[in-house]
Order: sequence, then structure tokens, then C-alpha cells
Amino acid sequence: MKRRGRYLVAAVCLAVCTVMLMPLAMSVLASVKPTEEAAASPPTYLPHGLSFDSYARLWSYQQGLPVYLANSLGTALLAIVLTLLLTVPAAYALARFPIPGKEVIFVVLLLALIIPYQALLTPMFLMFAKIGLTNSLLGLAILHTAIQLPFSLYVLRNSFSAVPRELEEAAIMDGSSAWEALRWVFIPSAAPAIVTTALFAFITSWNEFLGALVMMSRGSMFTLPLILATSRTETSLGGTDWGMLQAGVTISIIPCVLVYFLLQRYYVSGLMSGAIK
Repeated sequence: MKRRGRYLVAAVCLAVCTVMLMPLAMSVLASVKPTEEAAASPPTYLPHGLSFDSYARLWSYQQGLPVYLANSLGTALLAIVLTLLLTVPAAYALARFPIPGKEVIFVVLLLALIIPYQALLTPMFLMFAKIGLTNSLLGLAILHTAIQLPFSLYVLRNSFSAVPRELEEAAIMDGSSAWEALRWVFIPSAAPAIVTTALFAFITSWNEFLGALVMMSRGSMFTLPLILATSRTETSLGGTDWGMLQAGVTISIIPCVLVYFLLQRYYVSGLMSGAIK
């Protein structure tokens, strides 16, 4: 009976993995089809021939793929830096300092999770336009940081709270200041949660579309999701170049998958430490 149960669980897991991976596999296969086959209706599921023409067209599309990759990567890295610079000290203070009403402050900060960021785009755009942050990677990174802040604060605050107080007291007895305790005790102890926060900030920024659409109007500042949306209507073929579009989707997936696989051991432990106080 136990063996049958294991087989059943394995079958269910295999079915779920197949359902989740099939769209990714179909995108990769569509990206290597010849142009005519990629646009065929009804579509073919397996390519009859292999061609990398879609990747070649994407590489030289408008400003060129390297420009859009650099914009996406630069924005994501800025978002990671800004998120950690803001949330690490804030989470440390809320976790360890005797701040009056800090639980209320924490809850109020978390309330931002229930507000869709789309509702804030118009006032943020007007504010950024006045200070010259539209068509700017820094401005877009600030927007992505604002989206990520509540979740990051939640994870890091609970992780800092889980650090044994004896470690902090030992550091203070050795003459460490609050900042030194943060640097030498709390950050190493909460490294999985910090890596998890950085990973989520990267994925949020890398995949975000609507904010970039509102903030960016100059083609040279477009991120990869923006240029993929543009390629649906503006192609040399006079319509959607499905092969080039799927090539772009495939390329956009690769960094997220690589980052996840490289950091997965921190990712799981970081989520657990941030979920349990």
C-alpha cells in the first residue's frame, strides 16, 4: 500500500511538472523553427527543420538585442541594490530596536501588499516626470524597488528576529556597535533570506512590463519585455514574427532559470526563515 502511494505521488508530480514545463518547451521549439513554419496555421508542435534565423533577426531588431538586455540587466541590478540598502537596515531596526509601536509600523508597511502597484503608476509617473526620472533606468529601478519593498521587509524582518539573541549580546560585549553587529552577526546569519530577497527583486524587475511601458518612451531605453511586446506589431514581415517573439521569450527565461538554479539552496531556506518567526 505504501509503495502504491509513492507511485501515485510520483505520477502526480510528473504530471504537474509536465504541465508546467510544456509551455517552456514549446517556446524553445518554436524559436528554432524556420520562419514559414513558425507562422504556419495550424501550428506544428515539433519543428521539421532547425533554424536560428529568428535569433539573428532578434539580435539586430531596432536598437539591437544587446541594448535591451543591458537595460533589463542594469535595471534589475539597481533594483537589487536599492531594495537591500533600504530593507536590510529597516528590517534590522524593526526586529531588534525597542521602537515604540514598531508592530503597528510593520503592519502599516505591509499594507502596501494589498495595493496594486498599477494604481500608483500615474502619480509616480507625474512625480518622476517633474524630477527627470522618466526614460531613466534609475527611475524604473526605483519603481521596481517600491513594488518589492513590502515583501522584502517581511522576509528580512522575520529572519533577523530569528537570530539568537545570545549572538547579539556576545557581539555587544565584545564592543561592537549596532552597525557592526548588523555587519558581522545578522547579515551572515540571515544570508539565505538576503539572497532570497535579491532573487525576488531580480525576477520582479526582469519580468515587469507595465511600469516600464509607462515610464519609458524612448526606444533606446526599452527593456526586454517592452521590445518583445513591440515586436508583435512592428516587424519587417508586416505582422507578428512568431519565431522572433519566441526567441525573445526563450532568451528572457534563461537568466531567471540560471539565477534560480545557482541560488536555489539559499532560496528554500530563506523563504522558510522568513515565514517562521
